[in-house]
Amino acid sequence: MEDSANQPLMADASLYNGQPTDTGSSCPSARLTSCTPSIQNNKDGVSVENVLDANKQWFVLRVSYGRIIKAKAFIEAKGLECYVPLRYKEVRKHGKKRIITEPLLSSFLFVYATAEQVDYLLQDKDIKAFENRALLSYYYDHTSHCENAPTKNPPLIIADIAMDNFIRLTSIHNPHIIPVTSENIKYKLGDEVVITEGEFKDIHGRVTRIAGQQRVVVELFDGCLVATAYIPKEAMKIEIVNRIRE
Repeated sequence: MEDSANQPLMADASLYNGQPTDTGSSCPSARLTSCTPSIQNNKDGVSVENVLDANKQWFVLRVSYGRIIKAKAFIEAKGLECYVPLRYKEVRKHGKKRIITEPLLSSFLFVYATAEQVDYLLQDKDIKAFENRALLSYYYDHTSHCENAPTKNPPLIIADIAMDNFIRLTSIHNPHIIPVTSENIKYKLGDEVVITEGEFKDIHGRVTRIAGQQRVVVELFDGCLVATAYIPKEAMKIEIVNRIRE
């Protein structure tokens, strides 16, 4: 049966980083699977410790609508490392406020593997076994072209440092972390900042206002933007790179 990205996580929660669907009044942080670059909690918040492999990179894969659970299970069954960011959402259930988890991004997941491993994965015959729709496909980098094929775009690859920053943000169990679109935000002087205090400490992004609130937006790639909760001015500082540019 096809899963739905519009519904809270149900049944086998192990498909989503080992977290339960309904966590009651508390909400655990999203974690990578055991074979993925680790995330560990410490007194300063979430730290990401990637054991870098020179041959592995973070690939962005597009998932056909409503099939995140199926896609993640498929990838992990092949022994590959996969990350699905979660959204922690407040809902009312039987008159009480609860926190549920659901996919933060309905159409994307991230695989840490070699180019050969991803190519082999996407050539698997089971990829197109459901209603003749590809379960997974490459998401391409529309800002560059292949060296040996100037009219084609290469698969999008995310730099380790950018992915670490994204994982830090999306691993914080705060229901006010939300995906946004560029049309819904207004950057404040284009300032790139690092958050210096609170649960979002060490997150890098750009200052913006969303629905009247000052937040920091992390843009992983065009069309993939995630905003923090409200961040006060005194809890962030402008990145040194901005000062160099000025």
